[in-house]
Amino acid sequence: MAKNLLITEKPSVATEFAKVLKCGGNRKDGYIESDTWIITWCVGHLVTMSYPEKYDENLKFWRLDTLPFMPKEYKYEVIPSVEKQFNIVKSLLQREDVGCIYVATDSGREGEYIYRLVEKQVGVADKTRKRVWIDSQTEEEINRGIKEAKDLSEYDSLCDSAYLRAKEDYLIGINFSRLLSIIYGRRMAKDLGEEKISISVGRVMTCVLGMVVQREREIRNFVKTPYYRVIGTFGEESSSFTAEWKVTEKSKMWESPKLYNENGFKKENEAKDFIMSLKDKKAIITEVKKSKTKENAPLLFNLAEIQNEATKRFKIKPDQTLEIIQNLYEKKLVTYPRTDARVLSTAVAKVISKNLNGLAKGFEDEEIQGYIKKMVDEKYSTDLIKTKYVNDSKITDHYAIIPTGQGFENYDALPDLQKQMYKVIVKRFLSIFYPPAEYSKISVTIEVENEQFSASGRVCEKLGYLEVAKNEPKKENVEEQPEEQNSLEILRSLKKGEEIGVLNYETKTSETSPPSRYNSGSMILAMENAGKLIEEEELREQIKGAGIGTSATRAEIMKKLERIGYIAINTKTQIITPTEKGEKIYDIVFMSMPDMLNPRLTASWEKGLEMVSSKQIEPNEFMTKLEAYINSKIDKLVVRR
Repeated sequence: MAKNLLITEKPSVATEFAKVLKCGGNRKDGYIESDTWIITWCVGHLVTMSYPEKYDENLKFWRLDTLPFMPKEYKYEVIPSVEKQFNIVKSLLQREDVGCIYVATDSGREGEYIYRLVEKQVGVADKTRKRVWIDSQTEEEINRGIKEAKDLSEYDSLCDSAYLRAKEDYLIGINFSRLLSIIYGRRMAKDLGEEKISISVGRVMTCVLGMVVQREREIRNFVKTPYYRVIGTFGEESSSFTAEWKVTEKSKMWESPKLYNENGFKKENEAKDFIMSLKDKKAIITEVKKSKTKENAPLLFNLAEIQNEATKRFKIKPDQTLEIIQNLYEKKLVTYPRTDARVLSTAVAKVISKNLNGLAKGFEDEEIQGYIKKMVDEKYSTDLIKTKYVNDSKITDHYAIIPTGQGFENYDALPDLQKQMYKVIVKRFLSIFYPPAEYSKISVTIEVENEQFSASGRVCEKLGYLEVAKNEPKKENVEEQPEEQNSLEILRSLKKGEEIGVLNYETKTSETSPPSRYNSGSMILAMENAGKLIEEEELREQIKGAGIGTSATRAEIMKKLERIGYIAINTKTQIITPTEKGEKIYDIVFMSMPDMLNPRLTASWEKGLEMVSSKQIEPNEFMTKLEAYINSKIDKLVVRR
């Protein structure tokens, strides 16, 4: 009887599949076998692209006359450290009693690439091949994935994209690293007092290095500029409030060269002169505006958002976060981590009660149980279909990271940090079922002889989702605004048209601030948004397009930049700064091929890969453009030289 062969990415995942499939056979060296199933694993990449010297020994030596290096047929080889496992997988793929191969590597481009490389290297023929595509490691999801497994050929475009991504990184890395090292390496080694230097260039990492260096130089070159605001204190001694002056068209200071901005003077004495001009002038309330606003819970986590959150909360690197979330995934506690989506699919939303019920019954955490109890007691709706948290159009491979409501038998053994991370994901998930936070706001406008002062106050009337998110880090205020300290009750008592007392006017010194350095979390967000660090969460989601790198690779890029000494990441703060070597590399790239530093260019290449995956363009079209780009850069630099 023919057997099914199932191939996973890791031994731990293979063990879970074996449990679900009730594969109670013998665990052998590198695989598990029963009467009907053989389950094996790849331990990550087993096969890799060969270095140029494997094509021609002379290519071991870096020379201009060997560039560009663009093979017609690419060579691949087994990674020596995992050769044993490769041979095991190879023998299983070639077994005559294997009728159907189930590919169950991670459900994404990289997982697809891992298996396809093995298949290509082995030369699999005349066997049925099916792709298992799952969102979690739960028994239910594994059974569904196997039952609904599609023919592997349906993922050929994803495979094409994976191969092209690897070829792109390979060709850009080899050609441009060799080119710049040959031309500038000696000079740079001399500048740094080193014997020899090779300049490492990469499609994504060079762009990220550029972002870090540019930000650092912006900070270095920044000159703080002081300016002086005018603050009035109005009312009575027992019930006063502050309001800030702002220039309007009616003001005598309209378009005055004395102003730094709409509410600040360039010089303190000029601000004080302005205050003197207001002395003994009546203050009239010209507008009292009352409003109520609602604020919904933020969208769910994708990998970039949880990496940023973990950096803020726990001061850990993005690759550490990915490792933690991957472990939670393999322990069946959360869904697939390498996702760009922050919403759920319609199909998942329809059965979301399973996740909630699982948490309610299985997660023995007093705080979380309290939130779930309130949901039940208050009869909060779990119908998400028509909310912003469900949107099929914003999902490509996987939906947002959420708790499965299962896997609690593994929870107690988790390290504390992993437990904390799990609770962060759970709380973000529960918050979307809570009602919005509700605020009351009052804005007051005061006129003093055509000069306008504004005050406002805001108070949270109903916590809503904030009850779940109350322990989350607060947003940092760039500048303390005095009006935010006003009592809402005082402002509520004011009437339009009434005269109000003036207690005093004063100047308040402010100054412009330099941009903040990236930390490892905010860099991930900036990469996701093609080089833009967007602090506002909702806005990030609105403008998100093709980013730099992918959710699966961004953390590794930063790790590599740190490893080769181009950037430094503070272990306590996670603040990123460029090294001297990194800045010199930046200068060389800026002088020779500046577009490699442009996030938009890097994002456009990533967009091209997405278009291959979605069959909008053919793989050869992408490859033709890539080769033309590399040729043009080499020709330009060699001729210039």
